[in-house]
Amino acid sequence: MTRHEPNTVILRDVIEADLPIFFDQQLDPEATQMAAFPSRNRDAFMPHWKKIMGNENVTVRTILFEGHVAGNVVSWEQSGEREVGCWIGKEYWGKGIGTKALAEFLSYVKTRPLVAHVAKHNIGSFRVLQKCGFAISGEDKFPDENGGEIKEIILKLE
Repeated sequence: MTRHEPNTVILRDVIEADLPIFFDQQLDPEATQMAAFPSRNRDAFMPHWKKIMGNENVTVRTILFEGHVAGNVVSWEQSGEREVGCWIGKEYWGKGIGTKALAEFLSYVKTRPLVAHVAKHNIGSFRVLQKCGFAISGEDKFPDENGGEIKEIILKLE
C-alpha cells in the first residue's frame, strides 16, 4: 500500500472500480437530502455512470483523499451552458476536500462561464463554490420527489 501525505487531495481519471464506492456514497440519506438529488438503485446507477465515462463532452475525475476515493467532480453541457458538480462522500465532509478538488478541477475545465446549481440549504457546497471564485447569478426552484419544492442558488464562474 502506498503511503499518502496527510490531507492530500488528488484528482485522477475515473476507473470502473470507483463506481461501487460512488454508488454507496450516493445512497446516504443525509447526503441525498443535502444535495437535493435522489439516489439511484444499482440498475440505474451503473449504466448512468458508464454513459458519463463514455461521453467525450463530459470531464469527470475521481477525488482521492489520502489515497481513498472521496468522491467525484464532473463537468457537462446542459441547455447550452457548461455545468459543474461535485459529490463528496459524507465521511469526507468538512475537511476542505471539495474546495481543493474543485480548485484543481478548474485548471482542467477552461470553459467560462461555468455554472453550478446548489440547493439553498447546502451551505457547505455553496461555500466551496464561493471559495473557488463562483458568484451568485440567480435563484430557481423545482419540484422535489415528495411534492414539495427545492430552492436552489445558481452560481457562475466568469
